[in-house]
Amino acid sequence: MTMTDPVFEGVYGTYTIDATDRREVLGYRLALTAVALGQAGLMLQWRQLGPELVWPWMVLMAVGLGLALRWIHIYLVPLHRALQLFWLLGCAGALVLAARSGPGAMVTAVASQPLWILAIGPFFAALAGVGFKEFFCFRRPEAIGVTLLLPIALLGHLVGLLDGRVTTSLLALESGLLLVLCLRKFPMPAAADVGDKSVFAYLKAQASGAEGATP
Repeated sequence: MTMTDPVFEGVYGTYTIDATDRREVLGYRLALTAVALGQAGLMLQWRQLGPELVWPWMVLMAVGLGLALRWIHIYLVPLHRALQLFWLLGCAGALVLAARSGPGAMVTAVASQPLWILAIGPFFAALAGVGFKEFFCFRRPEAIGVTLLLPIALLGHLVGLLDGRVTTSLLALESGLLLVLCLRKFPMPAAADVGDKSVFAYLKAQASGAEGATP
């Protein structure tokens, strides 16, 4: 703590936002922006040049979301761990898809065989979870758009309710909303993304007390 660190009154006491907090918030915002740019680049290249060379954008999305989930601040540890598990399962599914179809044919394989959505779906479930967290905390309309459009597009394609054109249109709209969400976050103070640190401290103390009481 330094003399310049702001002090806030939390539910369970005072807390400060220090340099480590600010670095984590910046890392989270940059990582989530990388996901948005990766998805927007994938959609644009897919439409303009075809699906063969979109896999580098997928790598950017995977790395970006993994880092965002490392630095995101969520009060409930089980929920945080669940989102990280979804990310890991989705990345594993994507690796299986790449091994079976080849990196250049991954998008084509998903389009022609929608069951592959079951393999990569957990990744997008994690991303939708981040969107829900952003909407829950900040009530941004673009966040609820991200939360809803991803499952609608993918599940609609999986069960055959949406054709390829509608699915890609929904995903393109969602990627645009995600980019808007990210850009609107940078002017916000770091404290907004950190949340009430006194709640984190309280929950950590409660968990430690429960573990200590276990025979």
